[in-house]
Amino acid sequence: MLDNPDYASEFDYSPYIQIDENGDRRWSDFYLLTFAWRHSDNIYQENPQQNEGAMYCAIFSGSDKTVVSVGTGSMEYHPGTYRLEMFTISVRRAQRGAVMPYIFFAIPKSERRYNNDPEFRKFKRQLYHASLAAVFSSVKAAMSKPVVRRCPDGHYRRVIFDFGPISADYPEQVLLAGTVQGWCAKCTALPDDLDACASTLPRSQQYNEELISIFDGGTLWDEYGIDNDIVPFTNDFPRADIHELLSPDLLHQIIKGSFKDHLVTWVGQYLELTHGKAEANIIMDDIDRRIAAVPTFPGLRRFPDGRRFKQWTGDDSKALMKVYLPALRGYVPSEILKTFSSFLDFCYLVRRASFTPETLDRLDELLSKFHHYREIFRTSGVRPKGFSLPRQHSLTHYRALIQEFGALYGVCSSITESRHITAVKRPWRCSNRYNALGQMLVTNQRLDKLAALRTMFVDKGMLLPSHDTKTSVAIDGSDDEDDDGGAIDEVVTGSVVLARRPAQGYESDLSGLADQLDQPDLPLLVRRYLFDQLHPESPYGAEALPVHALPIVRGMISVFHSALATFYAPSDKSGHRGMYRERIRSNPNWHNTGPRRDCVLVVEDENKVGFSGMSVVRVELFFSFKYNDTSYPCALVHWFNKAMRHPDPDTGLWIVKPDLRGRQELPYLSVVHIDCILRAAHLIPVFGRKPVPKPFLHTHSLDAFTAFFVNKYIDHHAHELFTL
Repeated sequence: MLDNPDYASEFDYSPYIQIDENGDRRWSDFYLLTFAWRHSDNIYQENPQQNEGAMYCAIFSGSDKTVVSVGTGSMEYHPGTYRLEMFTISVRRAQRGAVMPYIFFAIPKSERRYNNDPEFRKFKRQLYHASLAAVFSSVKAAMSKPVVRRCPDGHYRRVIFDFGPISADYPEQVLLAGTVQGWCAKCTALPDDLDACASTLPRSQQYNEELISIFDGGTLWDEYGIDNDIVPFTNDFPRADIHELLSPDLLHQIIKGSFKDHLVTWVGQYLELTHGKAEANIIMDDIDRRIAAVPTFPGLRRFPDGRRFKQWTGDDSKALMKVYLPALRGYVPSEILKTFSSFLDFCYLVRRASFTPETLDRLDELLSKFHHYREIFRTSGVRPKGFSLPRQHSLTHYRALIQEFGALYGVCSSITESRHITAVKRPWRCSNRYNALGQMLVTNQRLDKLAALRTMFVDKGMLLPSHDTKTSVAIDGSDDEDDDGGAIDEVVTGSVVLARRPAQGYESDLSGLADQLDQPDLPLLVRRYLFDQLHPESPYGAEALPVHALPIVRGMISVFHSALATFYAPSDKSGHRGMYRERIRSNPNWHNTGPRRDCVLVVEDENKVGFSGMSVVRVELFFSFKYNDTSYPCALVHWFNKAMRHPDPDTGLWIVKPDLRGRQELPYLSVVHIDCILRAAHLIPVFGRKPVPKPFLHTHSLDAFTAFFVNKYIDHHAHELFTL
């Protein structure tokens, strides 16, 4: 991995500090952070003469159990993965072979009578740590004395290795740290009062050893949350303190834990306490119908039956986070809505690719709001004993851990879980399923060798880089209307382009197209649009001019069913250069379910920040025409107006309403150049007090309701736009 030339331009060779244009320090990549600086200094001080000038190389590791389904049950595997922390966060996010499996932990089985046997459980814990110590023993000598290694740029350097962040969910953090279930593995907060963290101290191995030398095992277990039967594997390695190394886990602590398992469950319990079980079930059914009625959006996982399915994945929980808050409005008090709003804003903010002191202060503010508003669950009787929950308590450590390890989505268990498919599930399917583990290991070894061979061919100019093969399709547009878009690996200026080929079956002249689409005002709107394009400095607006003063369009009209928006979105699952593309559709018959007319954000005033300088429109038609040999790609759009001058105080979301004019309240339409379009927008109906009728198709939502939330939680790029 260290010798891979594919990472030559995205590899940090020494810690450094980044200062932005305002003079503020930024935290993002690992080598910008406190941990890297502190450990580099410690290494130098251990032996200045020997270690001076050596390259600091930290190893990130993580593990998480996974299950491979089979016809009669399941097969359980426990893979561990690692990577080098010198890679920039863009490489870590986009994977590109930077995360490698290095171990499959043994999973000891026994007869049922030994399931809770203390000796057997102790054996399993010791086996886990002994396995880690054995695997990493190969680099132990290089943690004290530099070794010469070739680096991605082809130069040889003296390298000294060190442990970096270790990612694991809470049960595995307990196992790694040797703490008792219910205690925090990072600090000494008591399990029945985890939120009193202001008066607690960070845990350390030195702290544990002092206590172990004084107290017996029972006292250590009950009073200090220490399991003295466990000797962490890090004890065998220099400078390694397991409590310092444990990193945040956004997937299990926030998405699956605090959001789905806690807050969503508490809402159901609140409704039962307030309305009784029968009425609560009716309300929950309507909430499910609201979730099912959410309009389509590129990449959004749908819930056609609401939340009523048994097997929840991390992706399901992430998708529910995007649409759950508006579905609650009207059924729960303002305090619960504000609890979710502050929590979701914290979650989206903490996943950003870069942080400043201002961002970290905002994190503290949102966490304080979340702790304030969640008290509604205590006073209502849902959580009478309070909130001493390790997963929610972990949020209090996030500011310090960002300064230690950088952008958290680069060190959380999502990175390791994403390798389950390629390192476990696909190799298992390729095996004959009899004693499959050995075959899976051989498959992984061969895949690694093929990847290394390809890298060598790319380095010698015999092949194109694998991460650049899709860029031409991403930029030029694609004819695959089912392609929602995704990550791209080319650096391009943010833009919107029409699909590569026009749709068939439309009239080619403007008046004929207007009759075909039943849009009688289309010729006039196009002429007004063209006047504004030809005379941008005119003191008179095109709407104020008589028709005969407007230019006439006589060229051929081309209609398109979609356009592609490309923009820089480093906090989302983008390419390794941070670029992302999404498809915007205006299709009269989407998969035989009726028309699909997506909404987009249109920039009206570039001098205003956030949503204040933008509006939401719904695309009724993508088309282009030529006038005096100049091509004009444009869109016929239906405008929405902001319902208020500020976001809704309970949900934190902007509310818009369709712009209807005249006695007949007809939609206000205009033609805009597609350069005015920034990206797609997601609207969720303001459902009001009436239940959603059944059956109700989500394809009718944008036509059936009179007000909509502009969903800033649809992805992290949208959240950044709306919180500027």
